[in-house]
Amino acid sequence: MLSTAWDQTRTETRDDAIDAVIAQTRDVLRRRQAADGHWVYELEADATIPSEYIMLGHYLGEIEPELEQKIARYLRAIQGRHGGWPLFYEGDIDLSATVKAYFALKLVGDDPEAPHMRRARAAILAQGGASNCNVFTRIALALFGLMPWDAVPRMPVEMMLLPSSAPFNLDRVSYWSRTVIVPLLILMALKPRARNPRGVNLDELFVTSPWDDVPALRNPTGSPIGQLFLLIDRVLKLVEPVLPQHARERAIAAAVEWIRPRLNGDDGLGGIFPAIANTVMAYDALGYPQQHPDLLTAKSALRKLLVVDGDSAYCQPCLSPVWDTSLALHAMVEAGEPNDGPVVSRALAWLAERQITDVIGDWASTRPTTRPGGWAFQYRNDYYPDVDDTAVVAMVFDRVKGDDNRYAEALARASEWIIGMQSANGGWGAFDAENTYFILNHIPFADHRALLDPPTADVSARCISMLAQSRDPHGRDAIKRGLAFLRREQEADGSWFGRWGTNYIYGTWSVLCALNAAGVDRQAPEVRRAVAFLLSRQRADGGWGEDGATYWLERRSECKASTPSQTAWALLGLMAVGEVGRPEVERGIDYLLAHARGGERWPEDWYTAVGFPAVFYLRYHGYAHYFPLWALARYRNLTRSRTSRVPYGM
Repeated sequence: MLSTAWDQTRTETRDDAIDAVIAQTRDVLRRRQAADGHWVYELEADATIPSEYIMLGHYLGEIEPELEQKIARYLRAIQGRHGGWPLFYEGDIDLSATVKAYFALKLVGDDPEAPHMRRARAAILAQGGASNCNVFTRIALALFGLMPWDAVPRMPVEMMLLPSSAPFNLDRVSYWSRTVIVPLLILMALKPRARNPRGVNLDELFVTSPWDDVPALRNPTGSPIGQLFLLIDRVLKLVEPVLPQHARERAIAAAVEWIRPRLNGDDGLGGIFPAIANTVMAYDALGYPQQHPDLLTAKSALRKLLVVDGDSAYCQPCLSPVWDTSLALHAMVEAGEPNDGPVVSRALAWLAERQITDVIGDWASTRPTTRPGGWAFQYRNDYYPDVDDTAVVAMVFDRVKGDDNRYAEALARASEWIIGMQSANGGWGAFDAENTYFILNHIPFADHRALLDPPTADVSARCISMLAQSRDPHGRDAIKRGLAFLRREQEADGSWFGRWGTNYIYGTWSVLCALNAAGVDRQAPEVRRAVAFLLSRQRADGGWGEDGATYWLERRSECKASTPSQTAWALLGLMAVGEVGRPEVERGIDYLLAHARGGERWPEDWYTAVGFPAVFYLRYHGYAHYFPLWALARYRNLTRSRTSRVPYGM
């Protein structure tokens, strides 16, 4: 009897703790909601973007001393113990990020003999020097006259004139590649020189002068096809100087005309920093006057990405308001926020206004008969909606609609667009269908390994979850084909790869939610293997974690620490398939309770998302706020209702 009474007291105390954390976190989210109904959190990448912001100012000769010193403080603060700059928190040195960070700090006036600069320089030279940096860094250095253009792969602007049937054209690469490449083609054709008013160079970062020993291009895949493309690049270097000038002028004009309708106001071309920065430099190279409205618009988009916090500042790679709003809203509704209350109503209205129904984006090149109906990731990015955001927004609309038919048309259009965007193999890419021209991964320009947008398990799972939750009869075949794709994609250890979140925990959570929504038997082999995988990855402290290094196959099990967001994903995945009563789930909940804080969110320095696996990582500051809330509220709802059935797609 004494033991039973103690257990009951412990349970009541634990329940009280869960209630208190949920109430506190929910209250903070309420206060954080903007007046118009949306949420947006900081989105942090590595040192590359802030460094490039400084470099852009010196390229244009438009230096902002106070701002660049704030960015410099940020860069110094995130320097790794190894002397260089990593791609994610506590990661290995990345040569290209380190070269850019060193250059940015030298541009703002840091003494090359200062201890942090000496450490960075030694780390760069230990990696073979700046000659070994990647293609995008080589282009940046070539624009400053610090490396010859012959060290850069040829990308003739004349490709703007190629027909859609050509082996390489814009439709065959991902949206982000498209928006970065087009203004870059102008720069690579005109080869302008940065103003560089302080005359800063990087001679000390090269083992041998890049002018005496031109850095060789790399075969990004090491394959015979890659060698062939290196040969083609050498031919292009011989041919490009004798190409007709009138064709070059027509191609540059075509690039400008391609950019203009996609300029996207103060959200910028593609809504991403590299594309916007390239646009600013391209307009400058074309001689646009300082007050030209298109140039002013692009510059405004760059400033919108800045985060200034006292004496420190950095530049975000993009903004994530639709993503943050839809996910925060899922968490709030799970936590008991009234469906018809002001918090939910304002968020729904804000999201509804941003559905893209009247712009035919680039995605239509492979789906010309599909009507638009998606959402973008950013405030505005009408040419580039993505199916992941669309599925998440549609699921929250479906969840809270009740008898309200105001959003019936929005849901129908979203479902129609998602069904239309399914690829032939049954999966979904993020922004395009059939973006699987894998031969392009072999070109020397593709050393960043992020040229394409093929179907992935996590995005496909979200689409299946949405179609299954909404019970759209038109989606039955799409769900069937999607499930077959997911089964083929399951890894040998039972996990699924996480393309947009780190990593196998994210992918496995996403797919388990989809399998539950689609009514797959919980005892099905793919479900049991996935559950076993998640259970095997729980750490001694009760949490789950996964390092950015897991995107290298030889390090796929690496983990340095548990994190609140990854713990929440594991818990949500397990609960989706009925595992709420497991002691491992209890321990995971205890981890979240033990790590809750009195501030806005759970502490989380680790990067738990990616832009491009193994190349570009992201830290969503909102993930450690709304995902733990979501997991705790889901656990409370299931245990108190004495059910193991999750009726939603997420």
